Amino acid sequence: MENTTIAALATPPGKGGIAIIRVSGGQAEELLRAVFKPASGKEAFSSHLLMYGHVEQGGAVLDECMAVLMKAPRSYTREDVAEIHLHGGEYVASRVLSLLWALGAVPAQPGEFTKRAFLNGRVDLSRAEAVMQLIEASGERSARAALRDLAGGASQFIRSAQDELTGILSGVSAALDYPEEISQEESAGDLLPRLQALENRLLRACDERSARILERGLEVVIVGRPNVGKSSLLNLLLGEERAIVTDEAGTTRDIVRGSTTLAGVRVNFSDTAGIRESEQKAERIGIDLAKKSLAGADLALAVFDRGEDMREEDRAILALIDRQPHILVLNKSDLAPNPAWPEGLSISARTGEGLEELKRAIASYAGQAGESELSLLRHIRLARRAAEALGAAREAISRGEPLDLAAIHLHEALYALGEVTGDQVTDGLLDRIFSSFCVGK
Repeated sequence: MENTTIAALATPPGKGGIAIIRVSGGQAEELLRAVFKPASGKEAFSSHLLMYGHVEQGGAVLDECMAVLMKAPRSYTREDVAEIHLHGGEYVASRVLSLLWALGAVPAQPGEFTKRAFLNGRVDLSRAEAVMQLIEASGERSARAALRDLAGGASQFIRSAQDELTGILSGVSAALDYPEEISQEESAGDLLPRLQALENRLLRACDERSARILERGLEVVIVGRPNVGKSSLLNLLLGEERAIVTDEAGTTRDIVRGSTTLAGVRVNFSDTAGIRESEQKAERIGIDLAKKSLAGADLALAVFDRGEDMREEDRAILALIDRQPHILVLNKSDLAPNPAWPEGLSISARTGEGLEELKRAIASYAGQAGESELSLLRHIRLARRAAEALGAAREAISRGEPLDLAAIHLHEALYALGEVTGDQVTDGLLDRIFSSFCVGK
């Protein structure tokens, strides 16, 4: 890293108002001077001053642009960083990048700028991950959680746990080093409640369902027998004509998906084939797909035609959703109701009546997504691993086993927490994390 200067496009490729090329490393200023000529004619490049000028190659102007030099350590990577702000367009950006590479820069790998920020101590690993978390945020809650982590929220929580664990380990070490002064029974009486409290604190932060909803969205599957208005409901929820709607039963054969945002949470809807007995092979395949989608859903919207009598197919659907979170949606509220139906939310997919109440009900199933101290699945799994190691240490002490064994479990917990912040990290782990980043970030 010390011997290379990297360059990459920091904005999305393609046509746009502006294209920003970012350069980081020891040659950043040299490369900027080689390609950028300030209109002022000044030779001195002041740090953090946006300059107007031209990108040139062999005296030929490639673009009219702006450029800025940010001297280390006051930069994103804590290295010298240069940025060239070009007119957006594939040709000019590609031409300038090729020029920089010909002059000695190397193409940046995915996430390499942020990786350098981590390796140079500007951010810890959890804050580095928050950068990509914010870029990929699909709703207000996920963006808010990412901003909290970017400000050090997850890091502060984990470092507080590390400090407590280090204190516990100090007590174990003291008992091991001075057994004539501190008995194991005396030490255990002090350590057990502290271990239990820390284990509980970590487990309370391990809400994997909420983290998954933040990352991927709330998965909602719409089920019902044919022609009860499932596709119409999907179109109404999305505010667009996504699914085909006809009077013919069995129109939907495949899964039709669409996403929207409700109460700051991304919600992924799946409209499925009407569930019934069918002799048609294509429809049977669609029905099987519907049942599989239902099994993996966070929430089922079971749609019924409240103007008709309950059929055997409707009873089968009620049995199918009985053991998972669901909302009974009684469609066609603009028609006279049949009193035989169980209590549910009445809507009209034709007029939109009841839609807002249904949206609120759906959003409520996201729970407290984004409110926990930890919001990334990787962090949660490591915190859970640390809690399990603490539990093993607590059980070993409770059984009267030697403190050396408990110390091994405590070090396992400390190592797991260190993988969140980057205190304990391998090249392989860094490669896996930063490979998911975009090039130029």
